[in-house]
Amino acid sequence: MKTRLLLTAASLAASTMPAFAHLDPAEHGSLLAGFTHPLSGLDHILVMIAVGLWAAQIGGRALWVVPTAFVGTMAFGFALAIAGVHLPFVEPAILASVVALGLLVAMAVRMETGACAAVVGIFALFHGYAHGGELGAAGALPFSAGFVVATALLHIAGIGLGLGIGRLSSGRIISRMIGGLTAFAGLALIFA
Repeated sequence: MKTRLLLTAASLAASTMPAFAHLDPAEHGSLLAGFTHPLSGLDHILVMIAVGLWAAQIGGRALWVVPTAFVGTMAFGFALAIAGVHLPFVEPAILASVVALGLLVAMAVRMETGACAAVVGIFALFHGYAHGGELGAAGALPFSAGFVVATALLHIAGIGLGLGIGRLSSGRIISRMIGGLTAFAGLALIFA
């Protein structure tokens, strides 16, 4: 029963899109606009959860090093965008990150923690740059604080999901299925 419930919840989460757009910083404040920004795109949600799932699959130091590398590099990407530095292929790299991280989870790839941090860091650079490119009228510091917190919470949710699934007898299979669904959703986003 638990397995069916988890599979159903994971399938629904992977197949739905939030029904709200980016909040107006003038109306809702820059912090709230930044917080909701990663929550309003399926590509961002899938990647953040996948980072947490992959960290949970690897375990040990990866539980905190991999998500921290993502958040830190994402903040650096945001700073690059704010500084006006040009970074090519931002949207293709973001979409590729959904597929790649989904596949890493689906295949339960194990690497050294530093290598995992480097992989997620490359993708995080593009995610952060995209946040900076969509800053609009928001204040940079509160906006960035908002999306950093939201991203960290999504990573924590992915870690919690991974650790929770890991307790089930078929946990490895379920985790890998979620990774496969994430990669499939990434392909769907590419061709949508």
